[in-house]
Amino acid sequence: MNTKKLLATAAISAILLTGCGFKGKDAIVIVNDKPITEAQFDETLGAMTNNQINRQNPIFFIMKDRIVNELIVRELLNQEIAKRQITVSAEEEEAALKDIIDRYGSKEQLQKVLKENGISEQKFKKDLNNELKMKKLIAMLGKVEVSDAEVKKFYKENPDKFKTPEKVRASHILISANPKEIERLIASDKANSGLSKEEIAKKVQEEMTAKKAEAEKLLAQVKNNPKGFEQYAREHSEDVASGQKGGDLGFFAYEDMVEPFSKAAFALKPNKVSDLVQSDYGYHIIIVKDRAKASKTTFDKAKDDIKQYLITEKQVKLLDDLIVNLKNNAKIEYVKDEFKPDKIKENIKDELKK
Repeated sequence: MNTKKLLATAAISAILLTGCGFKGKDAIVIVNDKPITEAQFDETLGAMTNNQINRQNPIFFIMKDRIVNELIVRELLNQEIAKRQITVSAEEEEAALKDIIDRYGSKEQLQKVLKENGISEQKFKKDLNNELKMKKLIAMLGKVEVSDAEVKKFYKENPDKFKTPEKVRASHILISANPKEIERLIASDKANSGLSKEEIAKKVQEEMTAKKAEAEKLLAQVKNNPKGFEQYAREHSEDVASGQKGGDLGFFAYEDMVEPFSKAAFALKPNKVSDLVQSDYGYHIIIVKDRAKASKTTFDKAKDDIKQYLITEKQVKLLDDLIVNLKNNAKIEYVKDEFKPDKIKENIKDELKK
């Protein structure tokens, strides 16, 4: 079982408490006399979509409903934290930061990860402070305990979660050739504006034939010199990410790749080069470097992760119960009709009809 994925399914996200410092009188919802502004909504939407969503798309209205609810929950939790006078000292924040730095290996590595994800150090520290407050709030909701019997029961009732399938480590060289993409490029070229569907289809077939010929020529070179596979991948593969690593894709299970690719890779013996393999991505040349047999995580190795997972599940339940209670007892006023849940659902139905 991938225990990191297992734990992630019930993780309590600090996002519930972030991004609440906006100022403005343009309120869309008022929660216990505290305004939630349209600027907060726009900021949250922008962070989720990178401002690349059509506001007439049904998906926008689905997201709108989710964001408004999230902002309300966020405000209610902030109010509860203030009511309980929960604070975080500089020493607590520093200790938590040190733990995170230790997990990443160094402060420089953490800063690199933050930069890659477009997160400023100021926002990261604010999120960390909010997360620590959230943990204190959860601790106040009740003591959470998990018995050995519960841990054993979970392990026994979820055998598939602890199985690791057979995997191979393979490298590939890709010559991109997707008929639909080629057709789109040909049709969008102004020089081809007068072509009929039949003429476009002929051009697509010609391009596919040329791509296959290119791939077959490269395959002959690779089979003649398998030891040069990595260099061929760096020079010719149109999968840039893996190409920079000599074509290396790391270990993967059968279901992790498209069917034609996995079928070929799992049939290959180590260090043997495949024939040309065609998928929706184009033409692949594959070499398998290693294999890992299917295995099962023992109870002794999994028990600590299971216990933490079950603790987190119970904490989530306590938090959910608190949110329901806070909502039931809150005064929530929708200032703008367009942000009312019923109105948003109406918008979704209208757009779907269109």
